[in-house]
Amino acid sequence: MADAKAQALLEKDKGNAAYKKKDFEVALQHYDAAFKLDPTNVTILTNKGAVYYEKDELDECIKTCEQAVEIGRENRVDFKVIAKALARIGNAYLKKEDLDKAMIFYNKSLSEHRAPDIVKKVQEVQSKIKEKERLAYINPELALEEKEKGNAAFKEGKYPEAIQHYTEAIKRNPDDAKIYSNRAACYTKLMEFSLALKDSEDCIRLDPKFIKGYLRKGAILTGMKEPSKACYAYQKALDIDPHNAEALEGYRKSLMAENDDPEAVKQRAMSNPEVQQILSDPAMQMILNQMSKDPKAAREHLKNPEVAAKIQKLMEHGIVSLH
Repeated sequence: MADAKAQALLEKDKGNAAYKKKDFEVALQHYDAAFKLDPTNVTILTNKGAVYYEKDELDECIKTCEQAVEIGRENRVDFKVIAKALARIGNAYLKKEDLDKAMIFYNKSLSEHRAPDIVKKVQEVQSKIKEKERLAYINPELALEEKEKGNAAFKEGKYPEAIQHYTEAIKRNPDDAKIYSNRAACYTKLMEFSLALKDSEDCIRLDPKFIKGYLRKGAILTGMKEPSKACYAYQKALDIDPHNAEALEGYRKSLMAENDDPEAVKQRAMSNPEVQQILSDPAMQMILNQMSKDPKAAREHLKNPEVAAKIQKLMEHGIVSLH
């Protein structure tokens, strides 16, 4: 009996060597010979299952590994070996694109032994199942119906109801930029600016040429009291249509609001390359420091035409002021 088991291990090793060389038929011959010598050695069957997996004979892989589980339980083999056989069945079902059965056997494997690689595969399969369900749910015709219901609710001022319809429409057709724009309008009406901003950005991402996305974003940022950012959004709208009345008016108002906010003016100015260059000049840094401590020093520095021009530029952008 001991000799038979030892001989079985030798045949198994020969099978493993052939498997590594991808000489699968020879590997199967050695595994079959090994299993005849020791029909309690479950690892021979799991290795044989691996051969069938590589050959894309997935039903044979499943059948062989199921046999391994059955024999393993009868002989009370190590739970890690049972887990490996169950995981291999899961792999076969995954290769067959049967995600539900793959998940079942991966979970069975984890109930025997919580192997990190199988935990990771479960997470991957869960993501694939969710994505499959999401794609199966897409239906542009039903999305249009929900969008129209949302439009009707919006006109009646029923913004929460409109949001429900637009949300369903997005699930049915997640690539339609206009639905995000419509939902952003609802969130804006409800003063839910952060949600509105996200929808406007999704709208722009999906269709960078859709002007309403930038108009929505500009209006939202105005509501959030971010005139500099609103200015930029309206400018992007004007890049698409220089004569758009809403964009022109929005740009004008946000520019006026920005000018009423010295800090916003300064922030916008700091993004100007010319201003940045002046402020990064060590000589100018020293001059500005002197001016802040001694206003009389400004008169001396202004006698230098080059320095005077730079100070004038900073004054135009609201960075410095002379009293």
